[in-house]
Amino acid sequence: MDARATPAAPARLAGFDVRAAIVDLDGTLIDTLGDFHAALGGMLGELGLPSIAREQVETRIGKGSEYLVLQTLRLHLDAAAADARFAEAIATYQRHYGRINGRFSNPFPGVPEGLAALRDAGLTLACITNKPTAYARELLELKGLRDHFVAVNGGDAFARKKPDPMPLVETCRQLGLPPAEVMMIGDSQNDALAARAAGCPVALVTYGYNHGEPVRAVDADAFADRIGDLLAA
Repeated sequence: MDARATPAAPARLAGFDVRAAIVDLDGTLIDTLGDFHAALGGMLGELGLPSIAREQVETRIGKGSEYLVLQTLRLHLDAAAADARFAEAIATYQRHYGRINGRFSNPFPGVPEGLAALRDAGLTLACITNKPTAYARELLELKGLRDHFVAVNGGDAFARKKPDPMPLVETCRQLGLPPAEVMMIGDSQNDALAARAAGCPVALVTYGYNHGEPVRAVDADAFADRIGDLLAA
């Protein structure tokens, strides 16, 4: 936690009176597919394995670096061989990702304006992601979005990651608010499952990744083409 938030007056967001919003990063704020593809390409080349297409990366985003790397290995190796090479692979991947973080990614259309509108409405904002906290903070800083958030919690901030509710519950505690007064804004089933289990209302953007599945099939309270649209929903 960078600074303890002061609970704001309620604002109407996607039909709910809430005081804060927790926003996902990859697929919600920033299109990071290019970064993932480049880092995995560097990893695979160093391990002597064939490269993969961007489409093969996109369906595996959202469940953390460990999942992404292991599933990528399993495209080329059987389960036992992939498990045996995982430790080497994840270390190699993280090194490549740290080198290119933000180089091949950009905020989705409407994100800077949408975050500013949420803040102008009086909402306190936090960011939760399954990527490592240091990379998340660096990426938000590079893209000019860091100052919108009073807290940025990555996949290494707590003992469990989304879709477990722990990151949301703990971040609500940091904000000093009950989950019912904090909306989760994400792009995937992972975000919705975590929100439901934590007791947060949840809205999903329509342009993200969602593991290659139709996002409107996910159990969520609202959907929006841009984050700022949630204020009018």
